[in-house]
Amino acid sequence: MSESGVVYTATDATPVTSPEPGMLRQVLAYNPQLMLVRHTFEKGWNGTRHSHPHHQMVYVVRGHICFQAEGKSWDLRGGDSVVVDGGIAHQASALEDSEVLDIFTPFREDYAG
Repeated sequence: MSESGVVYTATDATPVTSPEPGMLRQVLAYNPQLMLVRHTFEKGWNGTRHSHPHHQMVYVVRGHICFQAEGKSWDLRGGDSVVVDGGIAHQASALEDSEVLDIFTPFREDYAG
């Protein structure tokens, strides 16, 4: 993070982690108010239903995921997006190998490591 008000993050300089089988995570640029995270999912990956206090915007770069929240389900493909308010339980699964950009506000301290 930078104190100057501008944060630059080189993609090839940020580590990729595997927090669970079938998922890769790369934390990109962030400040205390906002965080950009790149996730890739292998076909067949099923995420755990969860909630967090952060608002989250999900943008599917490529692939096909199923996103569930509040008793509803959406099939999202490349170019689709969804916004989830903080505190809403949600879950995703990969119907194809997929790449997703997640934006969180405020930033996720648990991801900042």
